[in-house]
Amino acid sequence: MSYSLADVSSAVEVLWPIRGAEGWDASGLIAGHPDDEISRVLLAVDAVDAVVQEALTTDTDLLLVHHPLLLRGVTSIAADRYKGSVLTSLIRGRCALLAAHTNADVVNEGTSGIFAERLGLRTVEPLVPNADGSTGIGRVGLLEEPMSLGHLAHRIAHLLPATATGIRVAGDYDRIVQRVALCGGAGDSLLGESGVRGADVYITSDLRHHPASESIEQSRVGGGPALIDVSHWASEWLWLDRAAEQLAALLPDLHITVSDLRTDPWDFVVTQ
Repeated sequence: MSYSLADVSSAVEVLWPIRGAEGWDASGLIAGHPDDEISRVLLAVDAVDAVVQEALTTDTDLLLVHHPLLLRGVTSIAADRYKGSVLTSLIRGRCALLAAHTNADVVNEGTSGIFAERLGLRTVEPLVPNADGSTGIGRVGLLEEPMSLGHLAHRIAHLLPATATGIRVAGDYDRIVQRVALCGGAGDSLLGESGVRGADVYITSDLRHHPASESIEQSRVGGGPALIDVSHWASEWLWLDRAAEQLAALLPDLHITVSDLRTDPWDFVVTQ
């Protein structure tokens, strides 16, 4: 049995309502017709060429990704350019493309919620709550037992898929931490949030030099969190298995798989 793309889009809306997306976001259907028949779905974080080829070689009808391909405006989708090449391949291969981005970040079992769950946090609540109080960006909660910052970093390293850049930490290895704030994906815009400043450690991705440095220096003066920087892709990849389970519960006749391809952009590092 197959479903229409409209059926799958409706199920996606139930799980990750578009009203939860940030105003700047571009979640939703990117390519495909609502009447298209869908029997096989592949979930991934990024719509890059390797993932597209995986979708096409497995006769996938819908590639469901976290990051929208057209988040930033383009003036051409010519096939000799990355985004045009992706769309051309998908359209020729009769594979639709749909993104659930910030609307899949804010829900309870979204990217940050699953990260918090896998870390074993308790009394979890949104780091930046929406008006309903139960959803929002990021999560903050307590580890079951206090542990050293170094121990927590090692736990995260075992939890996330391996990447070239590994786990970067700002703080004393032996510092004892229990209250954890986290945000899957890029989260240095939240460094000034009260939930972050009141935590023992903040876990996120893509921490830039100046925001990270200023946060650490402020912590020396007035107290604040240690920082743990992880791969953007890895922190959000954790969500895919749960997303597949939720979608399968609504559309049980779909064949749903999760891509294991690493789409973190870095291949290796050289240390001095």
